[in-house]
Amino acid sequence: MQNSPKKTASYPQYPLVNKQIAAKMTGLSTETLKRYRLGGLLQKDIHWVAINSRVVRYNTALVLDWLQNKDSNPQGHINAIERYLESLPSGWKKPRIRRLSNQTEP
Repeated sequence: MQNSPKKTASYPQYPLVNKQIAAKMTGLSTETLKRYRLGGLLQKDIHWVAINSRVVRYNTALVLDWLQNKDSNPQGHINAIERYLESLPSGWKKPRIRRLSNQTEP
């Protein structure tokens, strides 16, 4: 009897990094990342996660995708978010996606 291959989670392709590494990878300052996060341009549990009250980690793959597509291809970014959410283990609660068309740049 053959065992069927187990589906492995692909979320490691979405690394979570601290603000210094995220700033270096994106070319943005740590303050700009914070401003985007607090202003709602970067969505909690999508673009960033709060580990505790003092520790924030950024999903670099999605932040970079957002930077590339926020103006020219917002639907493409929504598709990237959906692929990310589908890659999470099935037991995790999937956060609701806000549509980017409702957001404005500061």
